[in-house]
Amino acid sequence: MVGHKVVINQDHNEVKKERLQNRLGPEIQAFRDKRLTLQLATIDEQGKPHASYTPFAFDQDGYYILISYIAKHGQNLKENKQISIMMLEDESEAKNLHARKRLTFDSVATELDKTSVEGVAGIEALISRFGEMAVNLSRLNDFYLYRLVPSNGRYVKGFGQAYNVSGNDLVDFLHLDQGHDSGNRKSK
Repeated sequence: MVGHKVVINQDHNEVKKERLQNRLGPEIQAFRDKRLTLQLATIDEQGKPHASYTPFAFDQDGYYILISYIAKHGQNLKENKQISIMMLEDESEAKNLHARKRLTFDSVATELDKTSVEGVAGIEALISRFGEMAVNLSRLNDFYLYRLVPSNGRYVKGFGQAYNVSGNDLVDFLHLDQGHDSGNRKSK
């Protein structure tokens, strides 16, 4: 009898997961597609974090960015390929500034040769999104092309509405709704 109950629970969880994916998957993709820039968190060779941003293009292989080596984040990516990226709802669109929608991913940056098949595809994706500016930047010798491949991430819709997301935008069944406590906390 217990084994039967486990199977029913697994089936129920799979149905819930599929419904969540069908509801949130398109929402996450629309949110991503509306953003034009990524917030970047890079780390320098001393382990110090650096926050910045850059325009991006996206396809099934990842996020493409053109970064100048002169910029701090460009130097950091040469040293450390681990990067965190975030797409953030604009302040003017947010219903509550304390709970802006956001999509974050841990990612790995790979420098692409601009003349390779992958590099040409990445630059074409940037050109289709940003036009002449992307053409001009791609021609500069100090601008490097990177593909950011996301792994685990999180989509936050608001208070108590956080969802784990995989690199290919699949929503994890885990709905993160713990952590908001209205009780008094004692500081140490």
